[in-house]
Amino acid sequence: MPAGRSAVKMNKMNTHDDLLQQARALHRRAIVIDTHCDTTQRLLDPNWNLAQRHDDGHVDIPRLREGGVDAVFFAIFASPPLEHGAGLAATRRQINVIESTIERHGEFIDCATTAGEVRQAILNGKIAILIGLEGGYLIDDSLDHLREYHQRGATYLTLTHGLHTTWADSSGVHEPLMPLHGGLTPFGNDVIRELNRLGMMVDISHASEGTVRDVLEISVAPIIATHSSCFAVSPHRRNLSDELFQAVAKTGGVVQINFASAFVDPEFPPIDVKALKAFRASREAKKKPFMNHVTPLSILADHFEHALKLVGPDHVGIGSDFDGVFAVPQGMEDCSKLPYLTAELLRRGHKEDDLVKVLGGNVLRVMDACTDVARCLASPGRRP
Repeated sequence: MPAGRSAVKMNKMNTHDDLLQQARALHRRAIVIDTHCDTTQRLLDPNWNLAQRHDDGHVDIPRLREGGVDAVFFAIFASPPLEHGAGLAATRRQINVIESTIERHGEFIDCATTAGEVRQAILNGKIAILIGLEGGYLIDDSLDHLREYHQRGATYLTLTHGLHTTWADSSGVHEPLMPLHGGLTPFGNDVIRELNRLGMMVDISHASEGTVRDVLEISVAPIIATHSSCFAVSPHRRNLSDELFQAVAKTGGVVQINFASAFVDPEFPPIDVKALKAFRASREAKKKPFMNHVTPLSILADHFEHALKLVGPDHVGIGSDFDGVFAVPQGMEDCSKLPYLTAELLRRGHKEDDLVKVLGGNVLRVMDACTDVARCLASPGRRP
């Protein structure tokens, strides 16, 4: 190879290495938070150890450390539709296993329910573990159940999942859904008010446009989309329109970008729902590529790029959906790879101080705001 070409290649390599080194340093300086991982389902296997590094799946303690991740929300999920009482049983079981996991690995991780507790866990040299509820089915149409979950550490409620609840419409996931309620029912309105009163975040990921619009009318706290991407970049029903992005930002809220290739990549092949169900039913299937299609990391970065230009760095974050999706962009195979995304955003010219917000600062701000709203609602004469 001619000397000139060799020098150019070496400069490019150095630039990439320098950016990655800068990204890793930024992760050490920032508080890095992922608001949606489905690792809870792996914890239900008594033979699976969070403290060991695994060659499948996306999340474990060694890889969280390698990726510079300081806090992660473990989602509690049960496939809808659920028989009456099944949501309560599933939620209690999964909270129990999260609690026992934290107790077992207390040297490395700690529970957190507030932004202050996240910060304290990090000061103690530990990864903060938080709990999110994915799907309003889990409350079994009971505000008392919601209050119980909050008392046991739940910090947000994703209002729906792939199907409508009895009180809120879903966007659907891989198949379209006809509206059932047109948004929220009166009980759905009560759920939003109770979430505000408790200081829990209202999560609109998976919700229909009608449901989101109703939430915007009712909630007096900032709202969050814990794992949603940009419809303008990839027109999938799970993604948010520019208009809804801007509406969330107007509340002071944040949209956490989902990493699932099926959502972020407009060229991803249509999903065979039966095959997807078979995949979810078998842990063995997770060891093999579900599809041969390759989504480049640049596509995921495009979603961050679009969102940052649309609503600014105060309203964008990370909600990977790790351990809950079957395909992720090349170069983002697990949580240890997060600095590569940060390096790509640095390469595109985004400022470090802005990325500190994206990496986790925005979520902490919203958590603090929801706590403040709850205090105001508990104090007669104060307005949130």
